[in-house]
Amino acid sequence: MSSQQAPSRFWSTIKRLSWRAFQLLVVLSMIGGAVYWMKFSPIPVTEHRVERGLIVAEVMGTGTLEARVEATISPKISGRIKRVLSDQGERVSAGDLLVELDDQELQQQVAIAEANADATRAGIERLVADKERAVATYTHAKRSHSRKQSLARNNAASEDELEQSTEALAIAVTGLSRSEAAITEGQKELVAAEKTLEYHRTRLDDCLVRAPFDGLIVSRNRELGDVVVPGTAIMRLISTKQMWISAWVDETEMAKLLQDQPARIVFRSQSSQDFPGKVIRLGREADRETREFIVDVDALELPTNWAVGQRAEAFIEVARKDDVVLLPANLVAIQDGLPGVFVAIDNHATWRTVKLGLRNRDRVEIVDGVTAGDIVVNPIDPKSALSEGRKVVAP
Repeated sequence: MSSQQAPSRFWSTIKRLSWRAFQLLVVLSMIGGAVYWMKFSPIPVTEHRVERGLIVAEVMGTGTLEARVEATISPKISGRIKRVLSDQGERVSAGDLLVELDDQELQQQVAIAEANADATRAGIERLVADKERAVATYTHAKRSHSRKQSLARNNAASEDELEQSTEALAIAVTGLSRSEAAITEGQKELVAAEKTLEYHRTRLDDCLVRAPFDGLIVSRNRELGDVVVPGTAIMRLISTKQMWISAWVDETEMAKLLQDQPARIVFRSQSSQDFPGKVIRLGREADRETREFIVDVDALELPTNWAVGQRAEAFIEVARKDDVVLLPANLVAIQDGLPGVFVAIDNHATWRTVKLGLRNRDRVEIVDGVTAGDIVVNPIDPKSALSEGRKVVAP
């Protein structure tokens, strides 16, 4: 190797090592910048100032709107529908005619029963006339017998005449008894005829199906000309005087519930509006599969448009506190198994363990850990995670 080549190679090596060192420095700077950005750069957060206010603890149940009183309109007798006078969605009053069955045959049966009853009454009138004649015959025979007995005591009448008068009296007594028995039998026949007439009239009246109470017809299942039998559902009628939500509630909430507790009802058709309610009945049997039981919540007010069977949520008030420290429930996190929040102090996140009190689906009571006026922060980006001392910035 010549003396001129050695310095050249030396400086070439120096340049190569310098370039690699520069590259390494750039990589380390980028890594350091990334680490700094991930660990120490400010995290954009939303801020919430802790306030005091009212909190209401609620138990939620999901159910359907039902009527407390309802009836299936069904005929008492078999027949063909002749007229339908009410339809689905119509309001009716107690006693209103809803359905009429074909009654031609029953009218004939009533006419026959009326004729039989009239004939029986006429027969009784004839029997009464026969009795009056028998009474007159008996009275005459009794007087004649008494006179014959008086004459016989004075030897003014023969034994034959006395026997004849006695026989005539016996025949008169028998005739009177027969006429009385005939009247009794006729009266019994009249009772039977009148009962038969009453039966046929009742069956004729059963052709008219009437509303048992004031209410609303929610469904109609039969049409003109259909043949129906007892038990056939022609219509379904409900009373709108009391409507309730039959809500399924988890059995773990059972101890908190009492009758007359206030509630709010949220119908899925109007999820942004609450309607007032009140607990009126607690179920006494839990479902063995879902471990839920029924709570009936009286719907004190209904939407303009509603339907029996529509879904709704009932939120039953079980406790309330006023002037307590409140936070949105979604701001409370869990670290090491304990609830807490991040509070902004000098633009840095500080973890505080909190003690919780009443809560509902939106807010929670803070018994200890933060006070009114504290600023609780939460990352804007769900992928970001706060840590103790991390710098935060509100946009």
